[in-house]
Amino acid sequence: MTGKPSRASHQSRRPQTAAAAGLRPVGLRLHDDRRLAIAFAISLLVHGLAMTIGFVMPDREKPRERDRGLEVVLVNARHTRAPQKPDVLAQTHLDGGGNSEQNARPKSPLPPQDARREGDALIDARKRTTDVEASRSRVLTAEKSTEKTPPAPVQQSDQSAPQVQPSGLDLLNSVSAVARMEAEIDRSLDELAKRPRKKFIGARAQEYRFAQYLEDWRQKIERIGTLNYPDAARGRIYGSLLLYVAIRADGTVEKAEIQRSSGEKILDEAALRIVRLAGTFAPFPEDIRRDYDVIEFVRTWTFTNANSLTAK
Repeated sequence: MTGKPSRASHQSRRPQTAAAAGLRPVGLRLHDDRRLAIAFAISLLVHGLAMTIGFVMPDREKPRERDRGLEVVLVNARHTRAPQKPDVLAQTHLDGGGNSEQNARPKSPLPPQDARREGDALIDARKRTTDVEASRSRVLTAEKSTEKTPPAPVQQSDQSAPQVQPSGLDLLNSVSAVARMEAEIDRSLDELAKRPRKKFIGARAQEYRFAQYLEDWRQKIERIGTLNYPDAARGRIYGSLLLYVAIRADGTVEKAEIQRSSGEKILDEAALRIVRLAGTFAPFPEDIRRDYDVIEFVRTWTFTNANSLTAK
């Protein structure tokens, strides 16, 4: 016999329906809210600390401190024992005294010397000329060897494109152009090979075979220079200059120029005039002519207050 369900059966179903709906207890929800609040507070604290940290940009206008280097004094004596309180750094130990109450550094009694000496400008010029000639010779030789080597064929990326065959006239023009260029290179090499063989003779060290020839040249220059001393400079103007002279094998002057002026135009012009007045010098001896076509040298000419000329 079927009847209506009782009220007790309805009440027993309500907890089961709530549990089936997935509802959490009130205590658990409060615990989760507390953890979320704590995490939020910690996050605010961390961000606040990060914002209090300041960053300063470097000052661009402040100059950087440069390395002042290490100063070392060179001494010309040494001691086995090192000083207890050294004043300066040196290459060796030196525990010395002195006759002065003030701190002073040792100095050389000699006057300061220039880094460059007489004749350095001419030596540098000759070195540059030699380097240019060597470079030109290498370039000409490389161009000549390049022209004799046929160029490598160029691979065509497009195989379907038709290849244009050079005509006989084009080949003839190419051969003529190569022949002309090769002739120009040969002519340049011949001109380079036919240049005179030159020898530069310094004033401090010279070979024995040049010594007598240059001594004869000096005596002749001094004799003619003293006889033809410039009248405008007699008793009033004197000084020294540096003169470059190049003499050929037959004794003729190839070139003469002032390397360092005396500061007086009268003396500079007189030196060049004296070289021209001396005319042809003695021909080269056989031992010099065999190896050289031109000799070059630089000498210091001095016009003295005694109205005489010296060349050294």
